[in-house]
Amino acid sequence: MGDPKKLRKKYSPPRHPWVAANIELEKGLVREYGLRNKKEIQKMSSILKKYKDLAKKLIAIKTIQSEKEKAQIMDKLQRIGLIQAGAELDNVLDLDIKDVLERRLQSLVFRQGLARSVKQARQFITHRQIMVGEKKITFPSFIVSKEEESQIKFDPQSSLSKDDHPERIDVNQDIKAEVEAIKKGKKVVKSKKEKTEENKNSELESITDEDKEVEKAIQEETQKTEENEKETTVPETKKETNKTENTPEVKK
Repeated sequence: MGDPKKLRKKYSPPRHPWVAANIELEKGLVREYGLRNKKEIQKMSSILKKYKDLAKKLIAIKTIQSEKEKAQIMDKLQRIGLIQAGAELDNVLDLDIKDVLERRLQSLVFRQGLARSVKQARQFITHRQIMVGEKKITFPSFIVSKEEESQIKFDPQSSLSKDDHPERIDVNQDIKAEVEAIKKGKKVVKSKKEKTEENKNSELESITDEDKEVEKAIQEETQKTEENEKETTVPETKKETNKTENTPEVKK
């Protein structure tokens, strides 16, 4: 049995610690979920591995006892919020480490808007400012069930329970609102410029159409004048030929 004072490991370390892809993935998870170290990732991955191994065994075995165990596991995973109602064992194998990390108390405090960042959510929990129901939870890795999710709140005796507390006012939202207002103003100016440019283009198009009509009219007039000149020149040439025919020949 071992010494009861010595705690057992609640996680299993990776087989090979120096895999570049795993190292980059763990770094991203630590930043995204505000974890203290990679040991917390290994704890959550061991929980996920436990349920996946059970699901694999129960898929292969089809007995009365396996059906009971299947119902118990599916009920527990639904209560935790990892799977939805009506899911099957195959859906358990599709779960990811992020699905487990999203059910931690730290992540839910941040998602519900009780903290400005994930790290601040961790600070509130460790400083005994967060309650789940009527219990104070002091460890951020607490897995919250679906029933307890709506019961996350600040300690009523804490000053953080007031909405106007300085630590709860999100300065970034005010900055984002100002940036959006500036962007909207720029969009209005751009739209006005675009409208003026469109008006100018339409005027130029109308001018070009008028010029084309004028050019057509000029060409038609020039064609008419050329035709008239040709008509006048033809009879004159005929008269000259007649004159030459009527003149008598001079005898030598």
